[in-house]
Amino acid sequence: MDPRIASFVILGLGLMFAVGIEKALSRSNILSLPIVYVAAGWALFSLPFDLPNINPLIDSTDIYALEYITEFIVIVSLMGAGIAIDRPLTWPNWKQILPLLGVTMPITILLVALYGWWALSLAPASAILLGGVLAPTDPVLARSVQVGPPGKDKRHDLRFNLTAEAGLNDGLAFPFIHLAIAAIGMTTLGSWTLLWLAEDVVWRMGAGTIVGYLIGWAAGWFVFKRYAGSDAPDVEKSMEEYSTSEGPIVFGALLLAYGVAELCHGYGFLAVFVAAVIVRQREARSSYHLVLHHFIEQIEKVILVAMLLAFGGMLASGVMDELTWAQAGLGLLLIFAIRPLGGLIGEFRSPLPRRGKAAMAFLGVRGLGSIYYLAYAQNHGDFPGMMTLWGTVSFAILVSIVVHGTTTMRFMKYVEDAGAHVYREDDDKTADNRSAAQARMASTRKKPPEEQMEGDISEG
Repeated sequence: MDPRIASFVILGLGLMFAVGIEKALSRSNILSLPIVYVAAGWALFSLPFDLPNINPLIDSTDIYALEYITEFIVIVSLMGAGIAIDRPLTWPNWKQILPLLGVTMPITILLVALYGWWALSLAPASAILLGGVLAPTDPVLARSVQVGPPGKDKRHDLRFNLTAEAGLNDGLAFPFIHLAIAAIGMTTLGSWTLLWLAEDVVWRMGAGTIVGYLIGWAAGWFVFKRYAGSDAPDVEKSMEEYSTSEGPIVFGALLLAYGVAELCHGYGFLAVFVAAVIVRQREARSSYHLVLHHFIEQIEKVILVAMLLAFGGMLASGVMDELTWAQAGLGLLLIFAIRPLGGLIGEFRSPLPRRGKAAMAFLGVRGLGSIYYLAYAQNHGDFPGMMTLWGTVSFAILVSIVVHGTTTMRFMKYVEDAGAHVYREDDDKTADNRSAAQARMASTRKKPPEEQMEGDISEG
């Protein structure tokens, strides 16, 4: 059988059954789509059908393909996450995610890197790389814990925090990937660390944020002031007046944000998420955001099915054949101890109830973003111990897919039933923002139910 044709057959069948399988799994709350498709990929690529051998340790073509494909799916996932966030972009609304970014993530990087250096005997550069690769919460496989489509009418601080974390920490992980690349062959600190701090932390993060903001603002202006009808700016088009054919406008703008940020030596992932959030802030009650989110979600699902099957194929190709107990131990520690510990420390002063804090600490899903970082690093530096790195990262992703895929929905329901998914007390500014948003909604003209967009933009 021609491997290329066989791949088309597998992908076609996977896409055809994806929607039905996902609906059936959502009713059972036992398994998740990633579990089923990774298992299917492993089973199919284990059969004697002469399918492609997807192994980044053997074929350089595979490593480049993995980098480019996972790069694109992370971009698309960040678009969807940013567009879905209803919460206004104000300091009181967004400051709550700082502990996850400034405390939880550095703790995770440090502990994983130390384990890699001590228990896996990795060189310092490879240990730093391992910490940077496994630290971020994945925006691709974390859909079940993220906020829903635009216009949800329920405040959900837990989902908002996890969504914002997944959107921002992909950009914040990159400085440590670049640090690992710069550290290859280095034995002491020196001027190169100052250069890393200035270029890879300050400049790249700043450039990504600024480019994302400017292009997001321009895209929002173009859609809502020029394209959507500047002759009647106060009249919102109904859901039926929009179509997914309009999706490429903002989709193209967000791809532009990524490209421009990278050309400016900024972090493209950060630019995409910032741009998507800024577009969402423009005409926040417009039905267009729901259409756009649906358009992006469809693109993401196509690539996701392909990548899940390919990851199963990677496992079947032997990427974990040399896995040791020490490597497996890191995967288990990351999911059950390191991330939860870092999350609890970061959220120690959070006004979330204890169940909410526990959920936020535990639901740090690892996934395809880690594959991208590792593939990127392999293509940009000669790291010792790549077999150890790929085996450890693949096992950690597999554990996350299985553990989080079987527990997330139950855990989330347990937290929501107790009302532990919202802060016990809002500060005055947040409450004022929410009241102002509700007043604006109340003053908006009434529409037929089918044209109304549900939800308070201050809640999400």
